[in-house]
Formats: sequence, structure tokens, C-alpha cells
Amino acid sequence: MKRKHIYIGLDVHKNNNEVALAYGGRKGDVLLYGSIANTLHAIDRLIAKLRKNHTNTVFHFVYEAGPCGFVIHRYLINKKDDISSIVVAPSRIPKKSGDKVKTDKRDAIMLAKLHRAGELEPINIPDSIDEAIRDICRARTDSRQNLQAARFRLKAFLLRNGYNYPLKTSWTPKHMNYLRDLTLEAPAHK
Repeated sequence: MKRKHIYIGLDVHKNNNEVALAYGGRKGDVLLYGSIANTLHAIDRLIAKLRKNHTNTVFHFVYEAGPCGFVIHRYLINKKDDISSIVVAPSRIPKKSGDKVKTDKRDAIMLAKLHRAGELEPINIPDSIDEAIRDICRARTDSRQNLQAARFRLKAFLLRNGYNYPLKTSWTPKHMNYLRDLTLEAPAHK
């Protein structure tokens, strides 16, 4: 018996996901399923409801890469063999030239429709270890940039108030002692 296919577009956000369904074949409208919570439990309830109403069906999920990460994708690919999942880059989604209105519902519908048509190219999903290493590298880079910006702000503040460190190298123990020994006139500056 031939299996049916349903393409499920998810527009993923922090609190909720918009869900749209596109039934297999190249015909038919895409149906807006509605909004579900952005939890794995809500995904499970969606899958259970779809399996109950659609027997002998393969479910193909798709959503855009974004700040919510790849948790949903990893969860879905560990399900049974009747579920597939891809994540696509927002910049690689085909758009009509005049289509400037962007809503969550329209995005979910468009994802389901384009996935059914085979128009979406999945991105490479790093495994959780690679993603953890990437996160720590980003955190270190962000911390270094914050430190550098804070140093620039402090030096600019001191220069505005007539203090200029006379030696060449800043942020050495000598420079830190110089900063500790400064006496600023205005109480607000202290």
C-alpha cells in the first residue's frame, strides 16, 4: 500500500509555533493548522493528532534556522521512521519580488508549500558537541569585545576629563595602579 505524505511548515518562535499542512502531490491548498506552544510536548501532541487522523502517512517537517536553535530538528529525527525534518536558511527561501508582507501564518504556509514542491535546500545541522563548542567560542569572542569596548569607554571618559596616561602600554599593573590613584573632582565622576 502506497504511503501518503504531509509536509508540515513550522514558523518557530520563542513562545509558540505556527503550523501549516500541505498534503502530498503538487495540488491542493495548504491548510493552516494553527498555533501550538514551542515545547517538545506540544510537538508530540501534534504528531499524535496527525497520526490518529492520517494513517500510513509520512510527515515531513520544515522550519527556518533561527535563535531557537536545532532542538526541534534533533527531537524529530529521533522519532519513528515516518517523520523527517529539515531546517532551511531564511536567506535561501525563494520569495516573490513584490511579497513584502511577512506574518507567522504566511511563513508557515509558504514553508509547507515550498517543501512539498521540493524548492527548499536544507542546511547542515551541527551535532550537539560542535554546537556547544561554537557557543563557547562565541561567548569568548563576545566577552573579549565587551572588555575592549569597556576599556575604550573608560579611556575616552578619562581623556574628556583631562587625564592621559603618560606611558605607552595600557592595562598593565602600572596602568591599573595609575587608575586606582586618580582623584576625580566631581563626586559623580567618582
